[in-house]
Amino acid sequence: MFSTHYKLERKSIGLALGIMLVASIGGLVEIAPLFTIDDTVEAAPDMRTYTPLELAGRNIYIREGCYACHSQMIRTLQDDVERYGPYSLAVESKYDHPMQWGSKRTGPDLARIGGKYSDAWQVAHLINPRDVVPESVMPAYGWLARNRLRTDDLGKHLAAQRTVGVPYTDAQIANAEADALAQANPDGDGVSGLTERYGEATHVRAFDGNKPVVTEMDALVAYLQILGKLTDAAHKPAPATAEAPAK
Repeated sequence: MFSTHYKLERKSIGLALGIMLVASIGGLVEIAPLFTIDDTVEAAPDMRTYTPLELAGRNIYIREGCYACHSQMIRTLQDDVERYGPYSLAVESKYDHPMQWGSKRTGPDLARIGGKYSDAWQVAHLINPRDVVPESVMPAYGWLARNRLRTDDLGKHLAAQRTVGVPYTDAQIANAEADALAQANPDGDGVSGLTERYGEATHVRAFDGNKPVVTEMDALVAYLQILGKLTDAAHKPAPATAEAPAK
């Protein structure tokens, strides 16, 4: 075997062709499954998009490097399912660009963190994690409650997401800033428009407890509270399979 390899090394063209052949096999293994993507991704008719405020929170989550310590993919292992809930489905990341599956778990998986804790708990945890989890090694993010959220460019963020397949409408893009402000202000005039565009189940409240100002804390908590709730697909029973005919 080695003698053949040594002979191949002496012939640059043959070596180059060999490298191309091996690389093409690896590429084929990665690319071929994409041709069956419609058959492998589950159907989720109830799937909804992130609201502008939730999308802004997701951007902050990525900006602060939260994905480095938290995964968002529950494996099919029994221990994972017992701890975190139903294992993750591909369709649940349908509108995540980029996806946040991750592989490192310094902290717990967050795929189904939405609604597990109150907004007040999330805010306290982000301001000083050790106030609610004494053994936590997570850094504090208290400044998020002081940083006013930038909203004037949210329409551009939604438009960018639409270019990669997220079905935001023209109306959602045009009203992105107003919808973000309305979601964190339940007493405002824009709530009806927000729920009309994103559904009656949209979370509308002052996520950080401070109504007059929409902060980065509002956005991040809004994002955390929707994780695992964009669709109920993972909680629905698997379709029954037809029984084999008796012999």
